Amino acid sequence: MKNDLLNELTNTRKELLKVLSLYDQENINTVPFEGSWTGGQVAEHVLKSLSGVLQNTTGPVKPTERNPETHIKQLGDIFLNMDIKMQSPDFIIPSNEPKDKEELAVSLGETLEKIKAVTGSEDLNATCIFFEMPGMGALTRIEWISFALYHSQRHTNQLRNILNHLN
Repeated sequence: MKNDLLNELTNTRKELLKVLSLYDQENINTVPFEGSWTGGQVAEHVLKSLSGVLQNTTGPVKPTERNPETHIKQLGDIFLNMDIKMQSPDFIIPSNEPKDKEELAVSLGETLEKIKAVTGSEDLNATCIFFEMPGMGALTRIEWISFALYHSQRHTNQLRNILNHLN
């Protein structure tokens, strides 16, 4: 399972950065249609989310008293369903300030690499207690990392769609 997660993190990072590289400094801050975030805002949202996952998976843990993979399927069903329109929690809503494409790419790449390092070195079955997932409670490291993958993949798709709309 650990090797599968490491491979999936590598592939997700590569695809996210590839799609982000298709933007230029101007269109990354262009609103594609009313009510939408810019590509830069989507990337900032993903970065805020990944930073939270990293903070949670490197923070305090406790032994897990359930199947450590209980919520993985549910997380995938939610975040990989592109037909569901979601409302972001306030603490990961992006700012309205213009974004620097290169800074975002570097930060996203570094944060995903750090999550990959946690995946390779830590007990993935431990329950993270720094922050609870709304509606699910405390998640294990393997669940948080799965969330990071699904959430990043969802928004990579959104970044593609925004770019297609701009072109």
